[in-house]
Amino acid sequence: QVQLVESGGGLVQAGGSLKLSCAASGRNFGSYAMGWFRQAPGKEREFVAAISWSESSTYYADYVKGRFTISRDNAKNAVYLQMNSLKPEDTAVYYCLADWADIATVAVKSEYDYWGQGTQVTVSS
Repeated sequence: QVQLVESGGGLVQAGGSLKLSCAASGRNFGSYAMGWFRQAPGKEREFVAAISWSESSTYYADYVKGRFTISRDNAKNAVYLQMNSLKPEDTAVYYCLADWADIATVAVKSEYDYWGQGTQVTVSS
């Protein structure tokens, strides 16, 4: 069982930056692929980014590639999402996820093994 708690969301102007953090607790954190997905009001869930358990591989959705960076610190049981050049269309609740699958599979899954309660990111124009 893994528990995930996100933080770092907020209100930012377009072009600005935010860094989201996810604190994980539970067993075998280092064995899971970790990532982020988001959901805006009235829209379907969207995959954002994932990182392998070994930190050697990352996977990004096309709409965030080059602007967002995912990282993890297995010693601290944490995963991060640095978001730069934010756009109003990035406004959503961002959720941290943990999954046993490889990151390419995580990118196309509709459900994940574990996820947190989410943190709101609002980008004003």
